[in-house]
Amino acid sequence: MYLSPRHSEIIELAKDSGRVLVDELAAHFNVTPQTIRKDLNDLCEQRLLSRIHGGALFPSGIENMEYEARRKIAADEKDAIGKAAARIIPDNASLFINIGTTTEAVSNALLDHSGLMVITNNINVANRMRVYPSIEVVIAGGVVRGSDGGVVGEAAVDFIRQFKVDYAVIGASAIDHDGALLDFDFREVKVAQAIIANARQVILVSDRTKFERTAPVRIGHLSQVDTFITDRCDLASIRRICMDSEVDLVEATANAG
Repeated sequence: MYLSPRHSEIIELAKDSGRVLVDELAAHFNVTPQTIRKDLNDLCEQRLLSRIHGGALFPSGIENMEYEARRKIAADEKDAIGKAAARIIPDNASLFINIGTTTEAVSNALLDHSGLMVITNNINVANRMRVYPSIEVVIAGGVVRGSDGGVVGEAAVDFIRQFKVDYAVIGASAIDHDGALLDFDFREVKVAQAIIANARQVILVSDRTKFERTAPVRIGHLSQVDTFITDRCDLASIRRICMDSEVDLVEATANAG
C-alpha cells in the first residue's frame, strides 16, 4: 500500500523521537490538527503507529508489527539491501532464506539467477520463487504462522538440519548495540539458529530501523555472520564488532545501482 510523502515523514519523525504529537505535526506541516488526526488514524489502522491521546507512538519493545505493515517500513532500503545480497550469491548456489520482509526482498532480487537451490521456511519466498524453472525451491515442514506465512517449530528445525548449504540469508527483528541479534518468537529463533549452523556463509540483512527496536529472544550475535548488509550503520559499537570479528559490513544505498 502506497504511503504519501507526509505519511512517510510522519513515520520517520516517530522513529526518531519515539512519538509524534498532533499539534507539533500540524505546525511542522502547516496543516490543520484535523488533517493530522486523520493521518495518524490512517497510519494506526495500518499498524505503522500506535495511537495515544494527542498523538501516536512508534511501535517498539516486545510488540511486533503486523507483517504487511512491516513491508512498508524502509521499503526502498530493503530493496537496495536485497540487490546487494543478490550480487554476493552466484548462480548454481544452494542457500537458506528465512522469515522476514528484508529476506523476501533478497528473494525478489535473486529471481534472475539460475541453478539455485533455495531452502526456506518462508511461504512467501517459496510462492514467489517456485514459478521460475531455473530455481529449485524446497520448503520446510512445520507449524505455519498465520501472521506472516513463516514455518516454525521443531519439525522445521529438524528439516533444516538435513542440509549443508553455501549461503544463509537471515534477518532479525532487532539488533542490540552490543551486537545481539534478537527476535520475538522463540520457535522462529530455533529455526534461525539451525540455519546459521548449517551454512558455509551467513548473510545478515537488516535495515537501520532494527537498531532502534528491541525484542526478547536472542538468535545469536553479529560476530557469527560473515556479511552484514544494511542501508546505513551509524553505530560505532556495531562497526567495531564488524571490524574485530572480520564481518564484511555493506551499506547499500537506496535507488543506487
